[in-house]
Amino acid sequence: MAQTIELTISFVKEKLELAEAGHDWFHIDRVYKTAIKINAEEGGDLMVVSLAALLHDIADSKFNDGDEEIGPRIAVEFLESISVDRHVISHVQEIIKNLSFKVSLGKIEFSSKELDIVQDADRLDAIGAIGIARAFTYGGYKNRVMYNPEVLPAYNQTKEAYKNSVAPTINHFYEKLLLLKDLMKTEAGSKIAQKRHDFMIAYLEHFFEEAGQPMFS
Repeated sequence: MAQTIELTISFVKEKLELAEAGHDWFHIDRVYKTAIKINAEEGGDLMVVSLAALLHDIADSKFNDGDEEIGPRIAVEFLESISVDRHVISHVQEIIKNLSFKVSLGKIEFSSKELDIVQDADRLDAIGAIGIARAFTYGGYKNRVMYNPEVLPAYNQTKEAYKNSVAPTINHFYEKLLLLKDLMKTEAGSKIAQKRHDFMIAYLEHFFEEAGQPMFS
């Protein structure tokens, strides 16, 4: 297993060398380490959890014209090239296909303990101090307005509406980030999420106070 993980880390580092800062190797490394931590309590398949965490953003659809198949395909091709067991490859592929928040806005067709673990780890990196930094980094990358008091958050979005949103970055907190605490699937993930959620609430209170505007409800 150690050699497989080492080869995968090298592959991911090379592929994401020029990635946007919120979805780079350091994001992957955080998710990987968090997934391992959660797995220690949840008892999932360590190989599947490790590989899925390392490969989950190998080709994010946001940076590939919305193509949701390219990431799973690249992951499968790589794992086949290093002779990983076919059953493991299939499981990792399904996790990558079903991991993102936008997928959860549609019909859910796959579930596993390992998906829950990696999904929680990925979502944890989207909230708290680092989550705030990642949100504004991506907003800047997309040249989006940071905040516009006249543009209210869009709640209960469909998958397509979420994918096509160009709303100000602050709205993203209300449309996704503040929802993640209650979407955690594991007990270990929930414990971590609460502290990070509380930090975001405190941040938003300061943000709107400094902006001289009432908080979005």
